Amino acid sequence: MKNYRFDFAKYGSTIPMVDFLEDLSIREKALILKNIEKLIEYKNNNFSLSPKFTKKLRDDIFELKVELQNKTSRSLYFYEKNQMIIFTNGFIKKSQKTSPKEIEKAIQIKEAYHE
Repeated sequence: MKNYRFDFAKYGSTIPMVDFLEDLSIREKALILKNIEKLIEYKNNNFSLSPKFTKKLRDDIFELKVELQNKTSRSLYFYEKNQMIIFTNGFIKKSQKTSPKEIEKAIQIKEAYHE
């Protein structure tokens, strides 16, 4: 059995994913965290992941999609050595496509993480 874990990347003096979660209701926050745990469980048990749940965007950045009450959240992440999944940032989706600005932000956070 694999041993995937997750963490949130620090960027400057903030942790963007935590900032995103803090702006949500308790119910929305709980649902996103539940889906993060589901992602970890699926990875640890080598289950296939539906593109409706998570998919690769670009530059080794992935998104975790969570349907909230009347909106969709996106949590961006990348894989790190030792089976770590590092969440960079999150946002509420306002269009069909994931915002290139948010992907760029995730890439910048990933680069800062590796420095």
